[in-house]
Amino acid sequence: MRSASPQERSAAFGGRLPEHEPPLTLAQTINRTLTEELALRPEMLVLGEDVAVKGGVYGVTRGLRQTFGPARVFDTILDEQSVLGLGLGAAVSGFLPVPEIQYLAYLHNAADQLRGEGATLSFFSQGQYRNPMVVRIAGLGYQRGFGGHFHNDDAVAALRDIPGLVLAVPSRPDDAAAMLRTCLAAARVDGTVSVFLEPIALYHARDLLAEGDGRWLSSYAPPGRWAGQHAPVGSARTHGEGTDLTLVTFGNGLRMSLRVAARLAGEGVGCRVLDLRWLAPLPVEDVLREARETGRVLVVDETRSSGGVSEGVVTALVDHGFDGAVRRVTSRDSFIPLGPAADLVLLSEEEVLAGARALLGGVTS
Repeated sequence: MRSASPQERSAAFGGRLPEHEPPLTLAQTINRTLTEELALRPEMLVLGEDVAVKGGVYGVTRGLRQTFGPARVFDTILDEQSVLGLGLGAAVSGFLPVPEIQYLAYLHNAADQLRGEGATLSFFSQGQYRNPMVVRIAGLGYQRGFGGHFHNDDAVAALRDIPGLVLAVPSRPDDAAAMLRTCLAAARVDGTVSVFLEPIALYHARDLLAEGDGRWLSSYAPPGRWAGQHAPVGSARTHGEGTDLTLVTFGNGLRMSLRVAARLAGEGVGCRVLDLRWLAPLPVEDVLREARETGRVLVVDETRSSGGVSEGVVTALVDHGFDGAVRRVTSRDSFIPLGPAADLVLLSEEEVLAGARALLGGVTS
């Protein structure tokens, strides 16, 4: 896989290469990967509300403007239609834009820029024109201390309904780096339009099972290891080899599912957790393979019961003749309210555990 030269990498990172840093968070890994790709691709632009001077609401784009200059990393006006419109124009003109939509809920008033233009230009021009683009969006729920339905949104149905649009949801830092490189390469080579949906609540997560365990951090891979970590579009990732239950999930659900799997392991139950990673296209073959390994599938879906991701997963299992037991747990059909009231709406770890036990029946000790 291509990378910038050692000299270009050293200059971009100020002499301290990311593979020499301590293990990184999700936010830090996305930042380092954007730095890598800006150094590699002179046609790449990063744009959006507060991405430049401020470095993003969560610090994900911090330092990029200082390194690559205001012509390549710049702030836009506070209007999502303008952000995506500028990205579309830049893409048609030969650039590789990476526009940021600050929150998922802010996308909806501009979604037709993707549906009516971004993902359709190549289709309606019979491939004569294309607008390669990777749209970064901070989203999903479980954000603490800064909530409400404008800043916590779990509605992805509008994105999954756009033909040809790739929807990536990285949960872990190592997956984020590989998936972002895949999206950018697909844009450059195939003209693909992707949405890279980043779970806000996992941006700065460090631990998995206990405070201080550092198991949600990942060391940054040097270029020589990128090929071995490649994450093709539509490929899931399996955690664990249990034979009693398969948990199919994504986003914040991955962390919850891994915690539930650890709790069930203490009861003698072996689980495997499948991180979908890509919500469009869904990794159907991976889902079927892991489902057949256990004969029991619990779909752990942080999106809504109606129009959520679990509907597509369950339908795929039925369509392909899976004859095992299937159950799903989801968030409620509601906007996400402020404060503790959000816990009444969002899927909880205890609900995941209860759903698993209901499927397992007499398997648990």
